Amino acid sequence: MSSSVIENGVKSDYQNHFKEHIDRQKCAVDLQNSIGQLLYEKGIELVLFRNPLVDVSRSELLQLHDYAKEVVEKPITVYHTSSLAREIMNLDLAPSKLDIGRLAFEWHTEQSNYANAAEFLSNKLVEFRVDSQEEIKPKDVVLFGFGRIGRLAARELIKQAGKGQQLRLRAIVVRRLDEAQLKKRAYLLRNDSVHGPFAGSIIEDYENMSLIINGQRVKFIAASNPEDINYTEYGINNALIVDNTGVFKDKEALSRHLKSNGATRVLLTAPGKEIPNIVYGVNNKTLELEEDRIISAASCTTNAIVPVLKIIHDNLGVEKGHIETVHAYTNDQNLLDNFHKKERRGRSAAINMVITETGAGKAVTKVIPDLDQKLTANAVRVPVPNGSLAILSLNVSKETSLEEVNSLLREAALKGDLVNQINYNINEECVSSDIVGNTCCSVYDSNATIVHPDKRNIVLYVWYDNEFGYTKQVIRLAKYVAKVRRLQYY
Repeated sequence: MSSSVIENGVKSDYQNHFKEHIDRQKCAVDLQNSIGQLLYEKGIELVLFRNPLVDVSRSELLQLHDYAKEVVEKPITVYHTSSLAREIMNLDLAPSKLDIGRLAFEWHTEQSNYANAAEFLSNKLVEFRVDSQEEIKPKDVVLFGFGRIGRLAARELIKQAGKGQQLRLRAIVVRRLDEAQLKKRAYLLRNDSVHGPFAGSIIEDYENMSLIINGQRVKFIAASNPEDINYTEYGINNALIVDNTGVFKDKEALSRHLKSNGATRVLLTAPGKEIPNIVYGVNNKTLELEEDRIISAASCTTNAIVPVLKIIHDNLGVEKGHIETVHAYTNDQNLLDNFHKKERRGRSAAINMVITETGAGKAVTKVIPDLDQKLTANAVRVPVPNGSLAILSLNVSKETSLEEVNSLLREAALKGDLVNQINYNINEECVSSDIVGNTCCSVYDSNATIVHPDKRNIVLYVWYDNEFGYTKQVIRLAKYVAKVRRLQYY
């Protein structure tokens, strides 16, 4: 074969691959347009096998379709999803959350049963029609405290605003407030060393002590005592108070919020005493929503380990185990060596691994009572600002295998009540920074799993973004207790 023929063949192959890439990019742009229009015109959020699609780049969209092929094992292309998304635009649907990946796969396998895609979608989403649903009335939300979790919650609440808005951020309570304080608060909301800049507009309104965030006015209120605030003076009624100060942790202290005019529910972003501790997706259905007006979203570590523990315990039975948390440092530690009520935490967080205790073992039993007295737990704080790892060493009742354990977690990540909580990670070289920004509270590292030759001892590695992944759980729980959850097609 002549060199010119080989050269022409290589050139043709290069051009074909490049043309295919450009075509996929064009479809990704088309899908982006549909995602935006559906969200802001109809309050419909599209996801792809649980992965959020709002505000993702073209490259990220294509990578998520690769994820669908490799993990979900569904041959879905961006051509399929972009075409269906355009069809959904023509339907008169209520605000909802739709898995375009699932719909695309079902269309791929069932299209012979329908005349066209429009008929298919009308059939699948018949219960999502506007005329069959009551309109969702947004719930007023007040953030009491504005630290790490508070600022991430504010970002997410603003980001989710649209025609189908469920939670409406109305106010933020801080201890002190003047123009300088408001300016600093705005600066910290705009810029985050871990999670990057805020993708939007923030305007300081010093006259009214407010921030106008992506067109939404959020009032700042100065107060130290929850009962001193009259929220109705600011047009806020029946509000859900999200307490992220870390100051009030038991029922009596948190009840002070309910003495404020305009406040009707309290959600604590930390483990709580004498109140229900809830990991959304696992035990939220145990709540009596009319009676349980003060609840806890538990801790970031509890939210990370409980979904995985539930799957293992339900299927294999956990006899006993130990949980070791490798946790990012927090503001509770010292930047440099100094006095601290807990001596090891007094050593410099940025250059030391620090052994400390965790309440995660006991907290698990509040969510899964059957594991009482079966687990021990400890923690090591390490010099990273975010991104943590829980190592679960468990003795199980039934003999198992690596393939079975991974299959159980993979199935849970794709179907059932825990698709928003468990991410099945297949990255062979996953490190902590890779999971920062992950929307799931449990990122299961399938390539790190160990099963002992006795087939009864297993070691699981569960990553978690101890800030953002946890914040997503807080907001999911907030929507649940506020009764403003949209319809979902997963």
